[in-house]
Amino acid sequence: MIESRCGILCSECSYREAMGCLGCCEVENPFWGSCPVKACCQQKQHEHCGQCGEFPCGLLKQFAYDENEGDGGKRIEQCRRWASLQSTAK
Repeated sequence: MIESRCGILCSECSYREAMGCLGCCEVENPFWGSCPVKACCQQKQHEHCGQCGEFPCGLLKQFAYDENEGDGGKRIEQCRRWASLQSTAK
């Protein structure tokens, strides 16, 4: 199941329950404000970044490796897993 546009596992997010968040795939406006990754995916009509021909792009890398909010690239690997699962399911 795709949990986010950028590969973050929403089910592991400590804010999810407290904020009543359903994940960026399920809400129009995330509780944290606007998200350029979400906007990009929606504009390109992708479920997640792993479906994009430019994956992993500079924007996703910027988020994944951000000094304060990044996850060392875990979200990029998750998008790869989702894309792989979707290609084998076809």
